[in-house]
Amino acid sequence: MSISESPTRVEPASFRDPGNQVFYAGSEVLRGLDPRAAEQWRALAATDFFPALLAEGKVCGTEPVDPSRVPAGVTWAAVLRHERIPFVSHPYEWSFSMLRDAALLHLEILRTALAADFTTKDGSAYNLQWRGAAPVFIDVGSFEPLRDGEPWAGYRQFCQTLLYPLLLTAHLGLDFRPWLRAQVDGIEPDQMRRLFTGPRRLHRGVPTHVHLHGAMQARNARSSTTDVRAQLRAAGYTRELSLATVRGVERLVRRLDRAPAASPWADYQRTCGYSGADRVAKERFVELALTTAGSPRLVLDLGANDGRYARIAACHADYVVAVEQDPDVVDTLYRTLRTEHDRRILPLVMDLADPSPGGGWRGVERAGFGARARADVVLALAVVHHLALGRNVPLPAVLDWLLDAVAPGGRLVVEFVHPDDPMARRLLDNKPDGLFPDYRREAFEALLAARCRVERRQDLPSGTRTLYQVAVGG
Repeated sequence: MSISESPTRVEPASFRDPGNQVFYAGSEVLRGLDPRAAEQWRALAATDFFPALLAEGKVCGTEPVDPSRVPAGVTWAAVLRHERIPFVSHPYEWSFSMLRDAALLHLEILRTALAADFTTKDGSAYNLQWRGAAPVFIDVGSFEPLRDGEPWAGYRQFCQTLLYPLLLTAHLGLDFRPWLRAQVDGIEPDQMRRLFTGPRRLHRGVPTHVHLHGAMQARNARSSTTDVRAQLRAAGYTRELSLATVRGVERLVRRLDRAPAASPWADYQRTCGYSGADRVAKERFVELALTTAGSPRLVLDLGANDGRYARIAACHADYVVAVEQDPDVVDTLYRTLRTEHDRRILPLVMDLADPSPGGGWRGVERAGFGARARADVVLALAVVHHLALGRNVPLPAVLDWLLDAVAPGGRLVVEFVHPDDPMARRLLDNKPDGLFPDYRREAFEALLAARCRVERRQDLPSGTRTLYQVAVGG
């Protein structure tokens, strides 16, 4: 089917810049440009720096296509086709090191553009995505020629969605994710100022980018953007000053760090109670399930811990998303994958009992995890008991949620931990007696049989855990 024959869907997050609109035609990711944006694109494509960024993989693959191929009723001066990102994630699902590396790529691209008399008009963390453990800049429409005397228009966005979250975690040890999840535009300077008082005012980066930035913003609250730009031009603001500012922020971000803390899940393979025989049997079961699935495009590993089974899945699938609740475990996994230059495993931080909801305008600007999670194979290993016993989610609801994440014709590999397993007993010891009368293997198998087709079942040698491979109808 050609592009012109494919049904189209506008990207819900692509409305803030009227000159650019991203939409989907079948499997194609397209960007429509109005006349002004088309002219800027042609100038960008003629530079030396932009093709180099494309070749290095730092900007998503982009090429022009014939505008006449776009579906009828849509008229653009130019149309671009982008590579499709394997799985779209949000900054509040990233670990600290992932957010920092995304910020550094953003700054590197801006610095490179400034040197060639271009800039980026946006500074949002949402302009970056991932190919495994490698960040990639996706907002090609953000590039525009640099005008003399104008500062970086994306500075505020960069602070609110990238720099401020990093400062929160690096300086105060606070988790930045709830802040970004609650506010799609990020953390306001005034909120930061209230947190960085007294001696905290002097922490690295805080005087300039929090207090001075907030004061300047308050002082110019009644001024238009045009007025501020005119003032800066009159004061002799130059490209060299912009470059110096970007280099300074880049040095600051590189020095911000927070080593992953010790976590009870960091050494899960040793402490989870599996015997060596259990582990070998479980790995063989998972590998056979992946082989049976053919060549899955996407695998979700829910409750991934240290990524052991995500790595097995990556040997058989195009792409693996490894979801784990503990941010320090995810950060450790990410740093390892980054060192290995891995491009097939994307680690994400998420509480499976409280997955990312839809956010932004009308709740769809940033799609919730449930709307994005449709995989050919879903691994749910040692997850059910944590949700059912640890978080009091009814067993049928747990299973329904897992099955919803499986694409039609796909497979779910799920582990049921029996009530007499040491890990299950530990959870039950903290609950009133008789609270979970239906948490039994027989009840779980009845739920499976009513919802899908069980292809394989295997008891692990310990006798307290059972693995299931089930097919979800297409």
